[in-house]
Amino acid sequence: MNEQTAAGLLTQLIRFALVGGFVTALGVAAYWFPATFLGVPPLLANFLAYVIAVAFGFVLHGKVSFAGHGSRDKAGVRTFRFMIVSLISLALNSLFVWVLTGPMNGPTWWPVIPMLFVTPLVTFTLNRQWVFG
Repeated sequence: MNEQTAAGLLTQLIRFALVGGFVTALGVAAYWFPATFLGVPPLLANFLAYVIAVAFGFVLHGKVSFAGHGSRDKAGVRTFRFMIVSLISLALNSLFVWVLTGPMNGPTWWPVIPMLFVTPLVTFTLNRQWVFG
């Protein structure tokens, strides 16, 4: 990787961290608050959080995180791929919620940890290489 490519990747990673941090925090709050204080079943709260986060994520990541990266001439393909990646993030977060609050009988905050650290790494890689690449 040359210096210019490394700088571009670092810039994208920083923008993704900022935008993704906002979208992830929004999704985590939209999951945790209803699951913890409103009695919403954790998996349902996770799905509702997904709907909220994906709406913000597509627009913000396309306009900020990956601005100027890749071709913008195939919007339909990009949208379809973004939805696939978002469904992967839903599946990952649902797995974390199910395992940690179900079989492990943990508190509703346990899934927040992998939601904050595992899912964003997976979605950054997929978005950069496949969706916005």
